[in-house]
Amino acid sequence: MAHAILIVDDDTAIKESVEEYLTLLSYRVQSASSAEEALEKLKTFPADVVLTDIMMQGMDGLELTRRIKQTHDIDVMVMTGYSADYSYEEAVKTGASDFIFKPFRFEELDLRIKRVLREAEFKKERTRLLKELEQLAITDALTKLFNSRHFFRQIKTEIERHERYNHALSLMMLDIDHFKNYNDTWGHLEGDKVLMAIGRIINSCMRSMDTAYRYGGEEFAVLLPETRIKKACVVGNRIKDLISSASFEPQTGVRRSVTISIGASELKDAEDFTSFIRRTDQALYKSKEDGRNRLTFC
Repeated sequence: MAHAILIVDDDTAIKESVEEYLTLLSYRVQSASSAEEALEKLKTFPADVVLTDIMMQGMDGLELTRRIKQTHDIDVMVMTGYSADYSYEEAVKTGASDFIFKPFRFEELDLRIKRVLREAEFKKERTRLLKELEQLAITDALTKLFNSRHFFRQIKTEIERHERYNHALSLMMLDIDHFKNYNDTWGHLEGDKVLMAIGRIINSCMRSMDTAYRYGGEEFAVLLPETRIKKACVVGNRIKDLISSASFEPQTGVRRSVTISIGASELKDAEDFTSFIRRTDQALYKSKEDGRNRLTFC
């Protein structure tokens, strides 16, 4: 889709000539005769670049630039014929991406617009890549759940939220039963398939506010904000039942299933994260001691 340009100038001759030229270059162009009109048009016209004069009746182009940058992710180019009154530095301080003096050649204007658009695309791509890198840094590559580093950061955040707003917080620790035997019998590649499947099952049971983590080799954790222990147990038992009903084929014609043990607890007032995790771990080991494939809460 062609890039969109909004021209803002109270000089009708300049506004119309620039609009005509940019339209011939296949830009999608609209124009406004004042800053106030431009702000109204931006509510419905998704411009990629705003090209504005500085000297206008009412709100000037620099104030328009400030207003746009406060509420929109749009590049602004300012133009002026009063080179002695305004500087490039003033325009940049308001958020402008470029500054051009009148009179200008249309070819120069087009080149400057293209440069601004290229830089905007570069910034968007850089932002996207940074977000991907941030996501990779907190994600377990195998299960696609969050990793243990992020778990410790998030549990501290949730405890702080509990202390501030007195919201309930529950935690579950899950461990695959006899997973070493499964790996020893069928190999780690088949074991990885089990881990990936369990990650998908756990994730499918999460509400938007819940977060799931690969805590260790075959151990997982789930944080449930604003959740009492009774509700956490409902979620945990659903995960447990879905995992035990899943079927794996580590070898052609051979079907196997796995089970998990779960410990669950609700945060106590004034409890720190180490105690919270320790209590939940103790509940998990109680599930192991009592025969596995069960949920114990404390």
